[in-house]
Amino acid sequence: MYNSKMNTYMETLRQYNLKATPQRLAIIDIVNKHGHINIDTLYEEIKKQFNSISLATIYKNINTMTENQLLLEVKLPNSKSVYEVTKSRHAHLRCELCGDVQDLTIDSNSLFVDISNKYDFKINNTDVILSGICKDCQ
Repeated sequence: MYNSKMNTYMETLRQYNLKATPQRLAIIDIVNKHGHINIDTLYEEIKKQFNSISLATIYKNINTMTENQLLLEVKLPNSKSVYEVTKSRHAHLRCELCGDVQDLTIDSNSLFVDISNKYDFKINNTDVILSGICKDCQ
């Protein structure tokens, strides 16, 4: 199982024209397992595999993977950004108490088309974050 997962990650990196380094493979694996993860948590997780890795190396790889659109930065209000593997367009639910972030799949295409047509505005990117209190914290 481990090899097939790593082969998939290697292929994913190649699709984004990125070299498949052990650190990048570990970053994708950790981000994928967590769904959404901030730099500090990612750094603590990856140090378990690469104890001498620097925070600068993490930032460099995250920036490269974000620039190449393999990872997506989710900018949370009043909180550190989290990162996720790029997926189809979606929104996020964020718990104000525990900080958990979940994907919210919504059909936003008609909304974006309506806004684009009404305001003659081409939408390139959206960050929709709905804040509230999750079921576990209620």
